[in-house]
Amino acid sequence: MFSIPEVRHAVLALVAFAAAVPADLLGAPWPLVALLYAACYVAGGWEPAWSGLQALRERTLDVDILMIVAALGAAAIGQWLDGALLIVIFASSGALEAVMTARTRASITGLLDLAPETAHRIDGTVETRVRAADLRIGDEVLVRPGEKVPADGVVLSGTSEVDASSLTGEPLPVRRELGDPVFAGTVNGTGALTVRVRTDPGETVVAGIAAQVERAAETKSNRQLWVERVEQRYSVVVVAAAIAVFVVPLLLGEDLRAALLRAMTFMIVASPCAIVLATMPPLLAAIAVAGRRGVLLKEAGVVEALAEVDAVVLDKTGTVTSGRPQVRSVVPGDGWSESEVLALAAAAEQGSEHVLARAVVGEAERRALRLPTARDTVALPGEGVTALVSYEGSRVQVTVGRPRSGDQDGTCRAPAVAGTALSAQDSRSRSSESTKRAVERAERDGHTAVVVWADQEPVGVLVLADEPRAGAREAIAALRTTVGAPTLLTGDAEGPARAVAARTGITAVRAGLTPAEKSAHLPPRALAVGDGLNDAPLLAGAHVGLAVGDGAATLSVEAADGVLVRDPLGALAPLVVLARRARRIARANLAFAAAVIVALVTWDLVGTLPLALGVAGHELSTVLVCLNGLRILVRPGWSAGQERGERHATQDVRDVVGSRA
Repeated sequence: MFSIPEVRHAVLALVAFAAAVPADLLGAPWPLVALLYAACYVAGGWEPAWSGLQALRERTLDVDILMIVAALGAAAIGQWLDGALLIVIFASSGALEAVMTARTRASITGLLDLAPETAHRIDGTVETRVRAADLRIGDEVLVRPGEKVPADGVVLSGTSEVDASSLTGEPLPVRRELGDPVFAGTVNGTGALTVRVRTDPGETVVAGIAAQVERAAETKSNRQLWVERVEQRYSVVVVAAAIAVFVVPLLLGEDLRAALLRAMTFMIVASPCAIVLATMPPLLAAIAVAGRRGVLLKEAGVVEALAEVDAVVLDKTGTVTSGRPQVRSVVPGDGWSESEVLALAAAAEQGSEHVLARAVVGEAERRALRLPTARDTVALPGEGVTALVSYEGSRVQVTVGRPRSGDQDGTCRAPAVAGTALSAQDSRSRSSESTKRAVERAERDGHTAVVVWADQEPVGVLVLADEPRAGAREAIAALRTTVGAPTLLTGDAEGPARAVAARTGITAVRAGLTPAEKSAHLPPRALAVGDGLNDAPLLAGAHVGLAVGDGAATLSVEAADGVLVRDPLGALAPLVVLARRARRIARANLAFAAAVIVALVTWDLVGTLPLALGVAGHELSTVLVCLNGLRILVRPGWSAGQERGERHATQDVRDVVGSRA
């Protein structure tokens, strides 16, 4: 706490004041009393005085200078005690504000202090201990059991369970082995891992989140900017009014000392300190609470905008659904088994990074199938993949891809591959009735059908589905109660979109939309949520746009007002409730601060308000609005449903920020 300059200055002023008052009351030599009072004035007032003078140089009038002028005016008429009391209370109020602001920042950035300071870099058999910040892309590091991963990377060797709860909210450690990604700040389990760094330390997920939250803490809301603009004009009015309060009674025959004391008191109680501090504490506290729950907001103004939303639009893939299709079933063709069809498909897909390929290979691994060898793999952009697969002692041309309509009979044919016998004449392969029915049934149910061909003959169908996120139906119900029924906007076909909507309780669906068409369906004050590159226009055009952090493209993150790091659906309703609560507190603070100013000013003008009482009332109101704003940190009010939802957060956050789309 004493590392904060405002705290040190307030303590020194309080110590000097505590020594000066007894010395004054006990009749100590005046030079000693004056020295102690001067020490109090200097310790508690030099920084506000300097700040006020800097504001004057920029031709603005700061409330700090009003307090200093009032304190010096009190001293000039012999009210050293009252002036010193003003300095002490004003310095203490500033110190309290600084402490609370520091705590708010700490509550945000403390969540991000995850990455270790050092790493074990290995070069062949040589191990060197280096600063984690000095790691470069391509370096190999050893992560021993119990250590934190020093950088975002991929596992080269070893198997372990990695605890990513500090980053993703997932309570259970996740198995990591060859080829799996790991992230800076996550904690290694019982096995040793060798990791190749794939991201510069300054661009890791943790570093990106830290930079984003830092920007949020430094911004000001629209209401705060409005208050500060009003404050500058208001301060000029206060000075002019204080001069009038001094001069007019003096011309009417009032005593000089009494007139000056009344004017000094007026200047103090009319200063808008509490109004200036009424807005930002609750908004910053809301940002801190949201950050703890995995929602990173870019600026304080986003909290205000969230409180105003009255509609929600959601992307489908990667937002309502996990964005990771899984094999739901395998429908073999005549004379083939499920295992044979899946093994052939997985063998051809082994070298592909496509999301559907990973799902097929993952299902084969889950079933512990032995995959045949494949060579001459060729990717068919937008259609599938083909490869020569060794099967039962011969080479089979296996093609895995989306079904394509043939001629009038509706048969399915394999995609054309230039330069292979498979596409020499673009001939139509035979298609069994069972294969056609499987494709039709899958598409009717809103699933994705992938056909497996062996030498142009369809041998089976893989049915894949992108499942809704855990707790999606409950989250949609909470949104309906809090904001209103959400709308699903997707570029996907009508069938899959309707199927997902039915499972999650969404009634309004707009399917087959281009990015521009998505933006055209935005209500005026809508909260939009999406993750893909094609969602960037939607997020940029919405009243509030939030990017889903577990796969968001760089452009969508930049276009968004915030990032949902975990449980993107479950966080939405509590987030809106939190923003509305912060807005209510800010409004209550403004009303309270204005009422106190009006009451104290009226007392001073109509009656005789003691300077000490005016100082106490003014500074106490400032402290109270600060405390009232920051109570969100102590009692956030985040729903129990969201706390439960965090336990379902299993998403990867490799693309929360940065350029790893």
